[in-house]
Amino acid sequence: MSQTGETIRGLYKAFAQALGPSRWWPGDTPFEVAVGAILTQNTNWKNVERAIAALKDADALTESGMRALHPARLEELIRPAGYFRVKAARLRNLLDFLEREADMDITSLRGQSLYDLRPRLLSVRGIGQETADSILCYALGLPVLVVDAYTVRMFARHGLIPEVTDYAEVQEIGQSALPDDAAELNEFHALVVRAAATWCAKSRPRCAECPARALLPDPERLPA
Repeated sequence: MSQTGETIRGLYKAFAQALGPSRWWPGDTPFEVAVGAILTQNTNWKNVERAIAALKDADALTESGMRALHPARLEELIRPAGYFRVKAARLRNLLDFLEREADMDITSLRGQSLYDLRPRLLSVRGIGQETADSILCYALGLPVLVVDAYTVRMFARHGLIPEVTDYAEVQEIGQSALPDDAAELNEFHALVVRAAATWCAKSRPRCAECPARALLPDPERLPA
Protein backbone atom coordinates (compact mmCIF):
# COMPACT_ATOMS: atom_id res chain seq x y z
CA MET A 1 0.00 0.00 0.00
CA SER A 2 1.23 3.53 -0.75
CA GLN A 3 2.24 5.96 1.97
CA THR A 4 -1.00 7.86 1.37
CA GLY A 5 -2.99 4.69 1.81
CA GLU A 6 -1.11 3.78 4.98
CA THR A 7 -1.78 7.24 6.42
CA ILE A 8 -5.51 7.03 5.68
CA ARG A 9 -5.74 3.58 7.24
CA GLY A 10 -3.73 4.91 10.18
CA LEU A 11 -6.20 7.76 10.65
CA TYR A 12 -9.05 5.28 10.62
CA LYS A 13 -7.39 3.05 13.24
CA ALA A 14 -6.32 5.92 15.50
CA PHE A 15 -9.72 7.58 15.53
CA ALA A 16 -11.62 4.32 15.92
CA GLN A 17 -9.54 3.39 18.96
CA ALA A 18 -9.94 6.84 20.51
CA LEU A 19 -13.60 7.50 19.74
CA GLY A 20 -15.30 4.12 19.41
CA PRO A 21 -18.15 3.25 17.00
CA SER A 22 -20.03 6.15 15.41
CA ARG A 23 -23.32 4.46 14.39
CA TRP A 24 -24.06 7.10 11.77
CA TRP A 25 -26.21 8.60 10.25
CA PRO A 26 -28.88 9.56 12.83
CA GLY A 27 -32.30 8.74 11.42
CA ASP A 28 -35.10 6.25 11.97
CA THR A 29 -35.73 5.55 8.26
CA PRO A 30 -33.83 5.88 4.97
CA PHE A 31 -36.17 8.67 3.92
CA GLU A 32 -35.48 10.57 7.14
CA VAL A 33 -31.75 10.25 6.48
CA ALA A 34 -32.22 11.62 2.95
CA VAL A 35 -34.28 14.53 4.25
CA GLY A 36 -31.61 15.25 6.85
CA ALA A 37 -28.93 15.28 4.15
CA ILE A 38 -30.76 18.11 2.41
CA LEU A 39 -31.70 20.01 5.56
CA THR A 40 -28.14 20.01 6.90
CA GLN A 41 -26.89 22.06 3.95
CA ASN A 42 -25.43 25.34 5.28
CA THR A 43 -26.55 24.80 8.87
CA ASN A 44 -25.70 22.81 11.98
CA TRP A 45 -27.27 19.54 13.04
CA LYS A 46 -29.06 21.03 16.05
CA ASN A 47 -31.18 23.12 13.69
CA VAL A 48 -31.83 20.08 11.52
CA GLU A 49 -33.01 18.12 14.56
CA ARG A 50 -35.62 20.80 15.28
CA ALA A 51 -36.91 20.66 11.71
CA ILE A 52 -36.95 16.85 11.74
CA ALA A 53 -38.93 16.88 15.00
CA ALA A 54 -41.47 19.27 13.50
CA LEU A 55 -41.88 17.03 10.45
CA LYS A 56 -42.38 14.00 12.68
CA ASP A 57 -44.98 15.79 14.78
CA ALA A 58 -46.85 16.61 11.57
CA ASP A 59 -46.65 12.98 10.34
CA ALA A 60 -44.76 14.33 7.34
CA LEU A 61 -41.53 12.37 7.52
CA THR A 62 -42.51 9.79 4.94
CA GLU A 63 -42.54 10.12 1.19
CA SER A 64 -46.34 10.21 1.02
CA GLY A 65 -46.70 12.34 4.14
CA MET A 66 -44.37 15.03 2.83
CA ARG A 67 -45.92 14.91 -0.64
CA ALA A 68 -49.34 15.64 0.92
CA LEU A 69 -48.11 18.89 2.52
CA HIS A 70 -48.92 22.26 1.00
CA PRO A 71 -45.62 23.91 -0.02
CA ALA A 72 -46.13 26.72 2.49
CA ARG A 73 -46.70 24.20 5.28
CA LEU A 74 -43.50 22.34 4.39
CA GLU A 75 -41.59 25.63 4.51
CA GLU A 76 -43.06 26.39 7.93
CA LEU A 77 -42.09 23.01 9.35
CA ILE A 78 -38.47 23.14 8.18
CA ARG A 79 -37.93 26.81 9.03
CA PRO A 80 -35.54 25.94 11.93
CA ALA A 81 -33.06 24.48 9.42
CA GLY A 82 -32.68 27.84 7.66
CA TYR A 83 -33.01 28.70 3.96
CA PHE A 84 -36.40 27.07 4.34
CA ARG A 85 -37.83 28.12 0.97
CA VAL A 86 -34.79 26.85 -0.90
CA LYS A 87 -34.69 23.61 1.08
CA ALA A 88 -38.42 23.04 0.72
CA ALA A 89 -37.99 23.28 -3.06
CA ARG A 90 -35.10 20.81 -2.90
CA LEU A 91 -37.17 18.37 -0.84
CA ARG A 92 -39.96 18.60 -3.41
CA ASN A 93 -37.40 17.95 -6.14
CA LEU A 94 -36.31 14.84 -4.24
CA LEU A 95 -39.93 13.71 -4.00
CA ASP A 96 -40.34 14.22 -7.75
CA PHE A 97 -37.27 12.04 -8.28
CA LEU A 98 -38.60 9.33 -5.96
CA GLU A 99 -41.99 9.39 -7.64
CA ARG A 100 -40.36 9.06 -11.05
CA GLU A 101 -37.62 6.58 -10.15
CA ALA A 102 -38.77 4.65 -7.10
CA ASP A 103 -42.59 4.66 -6.92
CA MET A 104 -42.27 6.92 -3.85
CA ASP A 105 -40.25 4.36 -1.89
CA ILE A 106 -36.60 5.32 -1.44
CA THR A 107 -35.66 1.83 -0.25
CA SER A 108 -36.44 0.43 -3.71
CA LEU A 109 -33.31 2.19 -4.98
CA ARG A 110 -31.03 0.00 -2.87
CA GLY A 111 -30.63 -2.71 -5.49
CA GLN A 112 -29.44 -0.33 -8.17
CA SER A 113 -25.89 0.18 -9.34
CA LEU A 114 -24.08 3.03 -7.62
CA TYR A 115 -22.57 4.15 -10.91
CA ASP A 116 -25.98 4.29 -12.55
CA LEU A 117 -27.88 5.82 -9.63
CA ARG A 118 -25.37 8.50 -8.57
CA PRO A 119 -25.50 10.60 -11.78
CA ARG A 120 -29.30 10.42 -11.80
CA LEU A 121 -29.44 11.62 -8.21
CA LEU A 122 -26.98 14.41 -9.03
CA SER A 123 -29.34 15.54 -11.78
CA VAL A 124 -31.90 16.52 -9.12
CA ARG A 125 -31.84 20.29 -8.72
CA GLY A 126 -30.32 21.24 -5.36
CA ILE A 127 -28.56 17.93 -4.73
CA GLY A 128 -24.80 18.27 -5.05
CA GLN A 129 -22.07 15.70 -4.60
CA GLU A 130 -21.87 15.72 -0.81
CA THR A 131 -25.65 15.52 -0.40
CA ALA A 132 -25.98 12.82 -3.05
CA ASP A 133 -23.23 10.71 -1.51
CA SER A 134 -24.72 11.14 1.97
CA ILE A 135 -28.01 9.75 0.64
CA LEU A 136 -26.28 6.94 -1.25
CA CYS A 137 -24.08 5.90 1.68
CA TYR A 138 -26.18 6.58 4.75
CA ALA A 139 -29.72 6.09 3.45
CA LEU A 140 -29.14 3.40 0.83
CA GLY A 141 -26.05 1.62 2.14
CA LEU A 142 -24.03 1.95 -1.07
CA PRO A 143 -20.21 1.98 -1.00
CA VAL A 144 -19.27 5.62 -1.57
CA LEU A 145 -17.12 7.92 0.56
CA VAL A 146 -18.75 11.20 1.56
CA VAL A 147 -16.38 14.15 1.29
CA ASP A 148 -16.92 17.35 3.23
CA ALA A 149 -14.92 20.28 4.61
CA TYR A 150 -13.73 18.11 7.51
CA THR A 151 -12.34 15.47 5.14
CA VAL A 152 -10.53 18.09 3.06
CA ARG A 153 -9.07 19.74 6.17
CA MET A 154 -7.91 16.43 7.66
CA PHE A 155 -6.37 15.20 4.42
CA ALA A 156 -4.64 18.54 3.71
CA ARG A 157 -3.11 18.77 7.19
CA HIS A 158 -1.74 15.26 6.81
CA GLY A 159 -0.20 16.06 3.43
CA LEU A 160 -2.52 13.74 1.50
CA ILE A 161 -3.90 16.32 -0.92
CA PRO A 162 -2.81 19.71 -2.27
CA GLU A 163 -4.38 22.77 -0.72
CA VAL A 164 -6.47 23.34 -3.84
CA THR A 165 -8.29 20.23 -5.00
CA ASP A 166 -11.75 19.07 -5.97
CA TYR A 167 -14.34 16.72 -4.52
CA ALA A 168 -13.71 13.87 -6.93
CA GLU A 169 -9.96 13.87 -6.30
CA VAL A 170 -10.36 13.74 -2.51
CA GLN A 171 -12.95 11.00 -2.84
CA GLU A 172 -10.76 8.91 -5.13
CA ILE A 173 -7.77 9.21 -2.78
CA GLY A 174 -9.89 8.15 0.20
CA GLN A 175 -11.72 5.32 -1.50
CA SER A 176 -8.55 3.85 -3.02
CA ALA A 177 -7.17 3.36 0.50
CA LEU A 178 -10.29 1.89 2.07
CA PRO A 179 -12.32 -1.29 1.52
CA ASP A 180 -15.07 -1.09 -1.08
CA ASP A 181 -17.63 -1.56 1.66
CA ALA A 182 -20.46 0.78 2.62
CA ALA A 183 -20.11 0.19 6.37
CA GLU A 184 -16.35 0.88 6.31
CA LEU A 185 -16.71 4.04 4.21
CA ASN A 186 -19.59 5.19 6.40
CA GLU A 187 -17.57 4.71 9.57
CA PHE A 188 -14.43 6.35 8.19
CA HIS A 189 -16.27 9.54 7.25
CA ALA A 190 -18.11 9.59 10.56
CA LEU A 191 -14.84 9.24 12.47
CA VAL A 192 -13.20 12.03 10.46
CA VAL A 193 -16.09 14.37 11.29
CA ARG A 194 -15.98 13.47 14.97
CA ALA A 195 -12.20 13.80 15.11
CA ALA A 196 -12.32 17.15 13.35
CA ALA A 197 -14.83 18.43 15.88
CA THR A 198 -12.68 17.16 18.75
CA TRP A 199 -9.12 17.96 17.63
CA CYS A 200 -8.89 19.29 14.06
CA ALA A 201 -10.74 22.60 14.24
CA LYS A 202 -10.38 25.06 11.38
CA SER A 203 -8.68 27.50 13.74
CA ARG A 204 -6.73 26.51 16.86
CA PRO A 205 -6.35 22.79 16.08
CA ARG A 206 -5.43 20.64 19.07
CA CYS A 207 -2.86 18.54 17.21
CA ALA A 208 -0.78 17.87 20.32
CA GLU A 209 -3.74 15.99 21.82
CA CYS A 210 -4.80 14.20 18.63
CA PRO A 211 -4.34 10.40 18.57
CA ALA A 212 -3.24 10.70 14.91
CA ARG A 213 -0.51 13.28 15.55
CA ALA A 214 2.26 10.82 14.62
CA LEU A 215 0.78 10.62 11.10
CA LEU A 216 1.39 14.32 10.36
CA PRO A 217 4.10 14.98 7.74
CA ASP A 218 6.17 16.64 10.47
CA PRO A 219 4.74 15.79 13.91
CA GLU A 220 6.96 18.37 15.56
CA ARG A 221 5.64 21.18 13.34
CA LEU A 222 1.95 21.44 14.10
CA PRO A 223 -0.48 22.98 11.58
CA ALA A 224 -1.53 26.57 12.17
